[in-house]
Amino acid sequence: MVPPKKYKKKKNDSKQLKKTKNKKKGKPKSIRPPVPLENGAAIDSDWWNSFWTKNSSTPDSNVPSDEEEGFKYFFRVSKKTFEYICSLVREDLISRPPSGLINIEGRLLSVEKQVAIALRRLASGESQVSVGASFGVGQSTVSQVTWRFIEALEERGKHHLSWPGSSRMEKIKSEFELSFGLPNCCGAIDATHIVMTLPAVQTSDDWCDQENNFSMFLQGIVDHEKRFLDIVTGWPGGMTVSRLFKFSGFYELCKSGDRMNGDVRRLSEGADIREYIVGGVDYPLLPWLITPYEDDDDLSAAMLNFNKMHEATRSVAVKAFSVLKGSWRILNKVMWRPDKRKLPSIVLVCCLLHNIVIDCGDSLHPDVALSCHHDSGYTGQRCKQVDPLGQLLRDNLAKYSLH
Repeated sequence: MVPPKKYKKKKNDSKQLKKTKNKKKGKPKSIRPPVPLENGAAIDSDWWNSFWTKNSSTPDSNVPSDEEEGFKYFFRVSKKTFEYICSLVREDLISRPPSGLINIEGRLLSVEKQVAIALRRLASGESQVSVGASFGVGQSTVSQVTWRFIEALEERGKHHLSWPGSSRMEKIKSEFELSFGLPNCCGAIDATHIVMTLPAVQTSDDWCDQENNFSMFLQGIVDHEKRFLDIVTGWPGGMTVSRLFKFSGFYELCKSGDRMNGDVRRLSEGADIREYIVGGVDYPLLPWLITPYEDDDDLSAAMLNFNKMHEATRSVAVKAFSVLKGSWRILNKVMWRPDKRKLPSIVLVCCLLHNIVIDCGDSLHPDVALSCHHDSGYTGQRCKQVDPLGQLLRDNLAKYSLH
């Protein structure tokens, strides 16, 4: 869930461009107009060969020698998935006049090159100047292209991040139980900080978090394949995780009974298990959000066993965030004075790209995920809220875990 924003499309831009061209007479300019081909390619269709030749021989020893793997290294997606992403945003990127979007050779940028520039910026987290140099474009072009891409994918790719229907949810619950032993579990939840610097006029205690960084929160619920099912972002990192959770649309839907209201599972012991998600100690224990038992000497064998199963299930969310921030490293680096109104859109698009990779069956290189925790340096603040119905559900799950 992100703050709503207006998404404007300029439908008459192409017509206006034609009128302008018809009015001009005389010798044509040296800059060639884009000439789309039947397969959707444009005049910059050789961008990859130029990019690979220029960047594959850099001192960075991590660049794979294989060209296919090299493509995935730089853009985090295979060429097939890249083509799919281009198909999602193509209409929006070509419906607006590409004024000023040219490379150093004076040629207009193709949709493919624009998408590549945006993906590289998001994947590497490098400066706009550095990304521009690798493509032969200027810093302002990288800025324009990246934001145009973010606006387009935010609108065209939103179907890749949604709460599952009943049949899909049954599959998720079945896979969680098969892998970790917890019945009727719908997902795992976690949160992470997006660290940034802010101008002095924009700083406040809200944005300053427990580690004295300025940050914005991202919370996500994931399925067994580390796919994001629900996110909330845009809130200051200075608040607690439990407070962030209570500001989410997911919390409101669960409170009203409009979510986590699927079939109840009847265990062999006679206990009824409703749908729920699992979360860490910084979340409240609720009838539909189950947290672990506190570590102390009084835990029974059933409680200890449940905690192990719970942690294994919850680790799916931890790993998902490590892959997200490792793949789209702009989220893992300190952002230099970002527009706080635009940052939620950047975060959302990175989550969409994360899901698209999974939905398209892409496999990431094992080194992509962060080697450390996704929220390194931050410690959870235990939430003391305990709902009696949540406590009863957890006790029943603990008893079941012994079987």
